[in-house]
Parts: sequence; C-alpha cells; structure tokens
Amino acid sequence: MKLGVLFGVAAGASWGMVFLSPALLPSYPPLLLTCGRFVAYGVLALVLVLPLHRRLREKWQWQDLSALLRLSVSSNILYFLLLSGAVQRIGIAATSLIIGLLPLTITLLGRGETGAPPLRHLFWPLLSVLAGMVCINIETILFSEDGATSVIERVTGLVLALSALACWSWYATDNARSLKRTRYDSNEWSLLVGLFTGALAALIWGGGAVLWPASVDPVGTAADWELFWAINIVLALVSSWFGYLAWNLCTRRLPLTLTGQMVVFETLFALLYGFAYLQRLPGLLETLAIVLLLGGVSASVWVHGRCAQTVNSDCTRTKERLPALS
Repeated sequence: MKLGVLFGVAAGASWGMVFLSPALLPSYPPLLLTCGRFVAYGVLALVLVLPLHRRLREKWQWQDLSALLRLSVSSNILYFLLLSGAVQRIGIAATSLIIGLLPLTITLLGRGETGAPPLRHLFWPLLSVLAGMVCINIETILFSEDGATSVIERVTGLVLALSALACWSWYATDNARSLKRTRYDSNEWSLLVGLFTGALAALIWGGGAVLWPASVDPVGTAADWELFWAINIVLALVSSWFGYLAWNLCTRRLPLTLTGQMVVFETLFALLYGFAYLQRLPGLLETLAIVLLLGGVSASVWVHGRCAQTVNSDCTRTKERLPALS
C-alpha cells in the first residue's frame, strides 16, 4: 500500500503539469493543444516500443484493441480537450480543484471491490473532499479569475471541467479493470495506450485541418511554435509516459476506492504550479479547499490501512483454525 501511494503521488506530480500548457499558450485552440501533445506522446511511445515489439507481438490479442481505443480516447484526447477549454475560461486553480473531485467519483464507482472498506467508513473523508469542491466552485462563480470575463464564460468553463471529471472517472474505473485482465506489464500498457493515442491524435489533426480549419490553424510566431513543441515534448515524456506508468503501478497495488484518492495529488501539484505561474498566493476559499482535500485523502488512506490490517488479521486467524477444522 505504501508503494502504491508513492506511485500515486508521482503520477499526480507528473499530471499537474498538464494544466500549465493551456495557460502558457492561450491563443492556441484546445484541439490543437490536444493533438500536439498526443502526437508527441505517440512518437515517444513508438521509439520506446521498438525494442519490445517481439514480446508485445506474442502477447497481443485482438480483443485488446477495443480497450486500448477506449482508454486512449477517455484518458487522453477527450479529457485533455475538455480540460484545455476549462483552463482557458476559468483558470488553472479552479479547473484543478474541480478535477479534485475525482476521489469522490472514483470511490463511488469502485465501491464493493475486493479489499475496499465499506462505503460508510469513507463518509467523512469523502465529505471533506466534497466540501473542498464546494468552496472552489463558490470562488469560481462569484469571482472572475485568470482571464474569465463574464459569468457565461465562467459557467461554460465549469461545465467543461465537470465533463472532464466525468470522462476521467470512467477511465480510472475502466483502466483498473483492464489492468487486471491484461497480460502486459504497466510500462507495456502505458506504451500501447500512447501508440493508439498518437495515431488517433494524428487522424483528428488531419481531419480537423480539412473539416474545421480554425480548430487547428497555426497560431503565433516561429518562437511560439518552438514553445508549443517544447512544452508538448516535456508533457509527452513526463505527464504522458511516466505519469501513466506511475498510475498503472499505483492501480495494480491499491483498491480502486483508494486509487481514486491519489488523484488529489494531481490537483495539489497543479495548484502549486499554477500559483507559481501566476505569482500569487491562494485565496481564503482556495486555502480552505486545499486543507479539506488533503484532510480527506489522508483520512481515506488511514481507513484503508485499518481495513487491510483487519483483513490480514482475519486471514491469520482463519489459517490458525484450519487444522482444527480439518
């Protein structure tokens, strides 16, 4: 469990960076940001897959295709498209704290899983997370932040952020179940998702250029494009490949109800990066939200630890009774 939590923290630190690219490149359409990031991820995955292609070919089964396509769309393309639109409307802080509701949604989706405590034992930790989300939504609706110019724009940003939340909640559940069935290790699975994501992003980029040119039109000077590709290469290496590798390692070691709590670290690192970028300290409601989120996930880890100890004690007592029962 401790190792799983460490991998969860590493994944959160990696993913927190993705909130910066829409803010650093505000004139780039969300679809262009999405395609650029995941084409870079696909190229990186192709390079890393080449030495492993024989092993992967032996493990490949055609039923893997549907799972990889689902995960590529839900965890990468659609999620990042929605997230980019939200960041450009309501800012890094508000978007990251809305995504911070993932512990609640994933826990609800993972209830009843083997190794998970009863949902009633997680009531207070989840209530703390929910209270944190209420704080930041009040802040977002009432106060203009990070370039949001109207109530309509802020509400649109909230809708996009909540849609990204729903998308990633479904991914986390689907990916956890796919990892239990797959024959690939965590790195191989991350690379295969990267290959499919890169191919889909390239197709979408090409299709957008034909059907909806404004969505992928080149924007800015040559220096802007250099920054665009530099950011996407960093995101491909750190946020995509390493982030999903760490997440898969976390998912294999923790029950889904605790895995969901690890997403809080994405929110916290995104806030850290965002406040550093904006050169400001968190406001009162943002500070309260951070405290509530940290308190909720800490309490959840404690509850899961107690549950694991109880299960181990029950197993030990059962084994001790087996000779007598036989």
